[in-house]
Amino acid sequence: MSETVPVPHGLPMDRDAGPFDPPRQITRLREARPVSPLLFPDGHEGWLVTGYDAVRRLLADTRFSSRQDIGVLHMPYETPNMPVMTEPSPQIPGMFVAMDAPDHTRLRRKLTGAFTVRRMKQLEERIGEIAERQLDEMARLTPPVDLVKEFALPLPSLVICELLGVPYEDRDNFQVNTAKFMVKDITLDEKMAAYGAMSTFLAELVTGKRATPGEDILSDLARDDDLSIEELTGIAFLLLLAGHETTANMLSLGTFALLEHPEQLAELRAHPDLMPGAVEELMRYLAVGDIFYRYATEDIELCGETIGKGSTVIVSLLAANRDPERFDDPDTLDVHRKARGHLSFGHGIHQCLGQQLARIEMRVGFDGLLRRFPTLELAIPAGEVRLKTDMNLYGVHELPVTWTETDR
Repeated sequence: MSETVPVPHGLPMDRDAGPFDPPRQITRLREARPVSPLLFPDGHEGWLVTGYDAVRRLLADTRFSSRQDIGVLHMPYETPNMPVMTEPSPQIPGMFVAMDAPDHTRLRRKLTGAFTVRRMKQLEERIGEIAERQLDEMARLTPPVDLVKEFALPLPSLVICELLGVPYEDRDNFQVNTAKFMVKDITLDEKMAAYGAMSTFLAELVTGKRATPGEDILSDLARDDDLSIEELTGIAFLLLLAGHETTANMLSLGTFALLEHPEQLAELRAHPDLMPGAVEELMRYLAVGDIFYRYATEDIELCGETIGKGSTVIVSLLAANRDPERFDDPDTLDVHRKARGHLSFGHGIHQCLGQQLARIEMRVGFDGLLRRFPTLELAIPAGEVRLKTDMNLYGVHELPVTWTETDR
């Protein structure tokens, strides 16, 4: 069958199947050839991995490197704003998601104690207080309001700032620069400029915590003399970026998905005990962090295909989460589904460190929002919602919503 499947020229990016679904061409590739050759716009031949089993095996195989400094990064799509091939991204100290063992192991090990399930559960009450306060502020506004600005972004931002010991009043600085860092169509120089602006701020912050530590995660790390200021700065950037961008996108896109599936929304309102499972299902169904890169460090056999040494490999977590070989009726949002095993938090040594925190924020956030605003609805037609197709994390730029006076 694989000989009849055309090799795609560039990664299919058009969300032509709907705002919550992978591009149709990616779905067809998964069905026909879950490990598929991919021709990049610069002529480089790489691979696209879309099948659940193949993605899971790849993410668990450390021969697929996460280092972006070991070869040229070939852009998977045409863009007018930058060349289709760019120089390798430099290794950023502390940015352990782009490292392999032993560097990755050394840095991640220093953070595992900060994000244990037990410690995160102890924070649940505090996260609930933050969510209720933000919902109080939103309820005082006259609708329509932008759910991203008034709730989905502030909630995880407030939580991660408190956890890390970052002043929340500096949020405009880090939100603007981390958002710039996540834009697809910018040059490496522009990306590093956004990081540079953030690193100047964070270097001062962690230097102060090393001199006078407080009761927060960055202070705990600053007490460790094995970590340089440069590494502390990179870790702080990574935690701050991952700690608010991913959950903010899930809260907003998840709300959009529920509003577009009123029968599932009604089930959640009628049965709040479904919320933990519904969060897993929304994670599976949406996978806001969809596309990941890996680089083959040797010839590797994966599900019957040989991926040559030096190849750039693109992984689609959303396509894997929608694989009918793993999940029944996978394109249907079903809050009753047992969606454990989805790959939205990754797999293997790079599985998301803050996944328990994200789960709590989503459970608390969705629960509070649905409880406090029972008449919540979109304030504009669904087709007018601005999607983040221009960003490396998927979501919505704004989500205008409204409600009736009875919700106040």
